[in-house]
Amino acid sequence: MEPAPRRNLDLDTAVADVETRYAEANPKSAAHHAESCQALPGGNTRTILFYDPFPLTLTGGEGAVVRDLDGHEYVDYLGEYTAALYGHSNPVIQEAVERALRDGVVLGGPNRYEARLAELMCDRFPALERVRFCNSGTEANMMLFSLARAVTGRDAIMVFRGAYHGGLLHFGHPDMPMNAPYRTITGEFNDVEGTRDLIAAHAGELAAVVVEPVMGTAGCIPGTSEFLQTLRDETSRHGIILIFDEVMTSRLAPGGMQERLGIRPDVASFGKYLGGGVTFGAFGGRADLMDRLDPRRPDALLHSGTYNNNVLTMAAGAAGLEHVLTAEAIQRLNASGDALRTRLTVAAEAAGAPVTVTGLGSMVCLHLQREPITRPADKTADRPQARKLLHLDMLLRGFYVSRLGMISLSLPMTEAYHDAFVGAFETFLSDYGALLED
Repeated sequence: MEPAPRRNLDLDTAVADVETRYAEANPKSAAHHAESCQALPGGNTRTILFYDPFPLTLTGGEGAVVRDLDGHEYVDYLGEYTAALYGHSNPVIQEAVERALRDGVVLGGPNRYEARLAELMCDRFPALERVRFCNSGTEANMMLFSLARAVTGRDAIMVFRGAYHGGLLHFGHPDMPMNAPYRTITGEFNDVEGTRDLIAAHAGELAAVVVEPVMGTAGCIPGTSEFLQTLRDETSRHGIILIFDEVMTSRLAPGGMQERLGIRPDVASFGKYLGGGVTFGAFGGRADLMDRLDPRRPDALLHSGTYNNNVLTMAAGAAGLEHVLTAEAIQRLNASGDALRTRLTVAAEAAGAPVTVTGLGSMVCLHLQREPITRPADKTADRPQARKLLHLDMLLRGFYVSRLGMISLSLPMTEAYHDAFVGAFETFLSDYGALLED
């Protein structure tokens, strides 16, 4: 799709123009969305995938490219919010899934893949002495919260303002009515002294402290080494369980952020890409904690879930870790992401545009403001109209991105894709940069 933006517009007129061109280019997606609204609230079953005027309906993908119902192709810079690290239709993973599918998928007992996937994860991630599987990162975090409360006899979980740990664990606002009813104590991300004081003040109540080493959905905000080491030191001092939520960040080094930082949490949660593109969650850590789930023990805690060892997920996950995601591959991907983030920053600075680019490695986020961002509270410019303009314009230029500005890279991506993406971003800034100012 070749956009033909009108010039000399104000922001609202520019948004109306790009929205019109988007609607004209995607009539089949528009019709499909309208039909879907008859059976699905808002035409979707996952809130984050909705955007106005209507979301694209995707029909397939290969490598780093996805297709929509109107026949357009896009380079996929959303990467399913980090879950599509392998890209689309990786042949090694596809073969593993097809083989498992032929052998039967609802077997009702331990299968030949789950122990292998567990071994591969324990070998890869330093904190894992034992691991259990589930069906999502949300579920993994909820299991760890419950395990920590059962083991410690305390009931509170410390979270950080703006954090997202799953569909029922969203701490972006003080009152989230859909959250699971855990008692939480809220700190400020990257606030070393304030966090130390808060942990000390509530040590007798805290079962666990949970943190994403790089906040993902909150805007790809890295935790400082000092902050994360403080969490390790203070939780150890007070007998509190430290949870690293590595659902997204495990992709940032061969052994996740725990390896990259040299900080070993007590337990960690996982999800997204580790299932090879199939529904997946996992949690694991110290043997003395995880073995409370051992059914051979008289004091065993219950861990249920019909599809915890889903054959397709176990086969895909094992194939991905064993044959695709080598240390060299993941290091190359993250170096590529660091270089892309630098190029986007340089482009914004050259254009004099109010854009801050955050992230680490293959996780990147574009924020439409000049001020630096080290915690969610630093995000001072919501600018929904400006974000809409950037989002729809990049879609029209053939790049599948999110309204949030989050970018996650996949293994099939090439430098040629990045060249084109940076070029499209530079053209967007040339066309509309002046409209992004407050």
